[in-house]
Amino acid sequence: MFVSGFVSVVGRPNVGKSTLINAFMGQKVLIVSDKPQTTRNNIQAILTTEKAQVIFVDTPGVHRPKHRLGETMVRSALRSLQEVDLVLFMVEATAPPGPGDRYLADILQKVKVPLFLVVNKVDLAPRYFQEEWDLHYRELAGFEKCFAVSALQGEGVSELLQAIIEMLPPGPMYYPSDMYLDRPEEFLVGEIIREKIFVHTREEIPHSVAVEVSSMEYREEKNLLEIRAVVFVEKESQKGIVIGKDGALLKKVGTAARQELERVFQVPIFIDLWVKVKKDWRRKDNVLRQLGYE
Repeated sequence: MFVSGFVSVVGRPNVGKSTLINAFMGQKVLIVSDKPQTTRNNIQAILTTEKAQVIFVDTPGVHRPKHRLGETMVRSALRSLQEVDLVLFMVEATAPPGPGDRYLADILQKVKVPLFLVVNKVDLAPRYFQEEWDLHYRELAGFEKCFAVSALQGEGVSELLQAIIEMLPPGPMYYPSDMYLDRPEEFLVGEIIREKIFVHTREEIPHSVAVEVSSMEYREEKNLLEIRAVVFVEKESQKGIVIGKDGALLKKVGTAARQELERVFQVPIFIDLWVKVKKDWRRKDNVLRQLGYE
């Protein structure tokens, strides 16, 4: 019997949702960083085995929004709770429930699908912390099952995946078996470039950045994939920071992105990056739509 279904992964920013999905997939399909609110869209990662297809919905972390982009991210995360077969509520073993956890738990109590509590980062918390916080989190909502994992180390991930598959109903294969992401290649490229900017910048800069891939063209005669992309920032001062002295930082970003994309596409890659100012883009609906956030 073949089973299939959609599994939404929700939680506060930076609890490890994307890292957990990458662990399920056995490869990196979603960008990750140590900065909160890295994920901005609902992204579906597709895991297909001989007996199951699990579509994981990675969601932006639920937080108190400060601009239109933040409102869109939170709305997108909450929308993912509709018409899924299972919800994973992800929290951290290193801290007790906070206001954000309670707010999200209140919403989850109204959801009419099974809920799993997933306590992540158990490798970073003493055992007595884990047991104490686990009790507090279990009281927040009616969870079908509870799991302790380390998404980064892989601890408890296979057991959680098996439990997820056992909860899914009989169903069709929604996507081709070789498909692992529900987005076009341009989206993946833009996300990887954005991830490298997260790595090489700090404070507000990463959150002020958007990436738009303007072209991707494979040159058969050169066996070369040529990628051109624009990095948008909100202020002129941010443009200088992203470019760096004599273009050094932008070159670092381009090199890191190229190296990872060559592993993804298995072909030599040339990346041409430009930085432009789009003033206060996170607060403008028309720009958010243009950049794919609506």
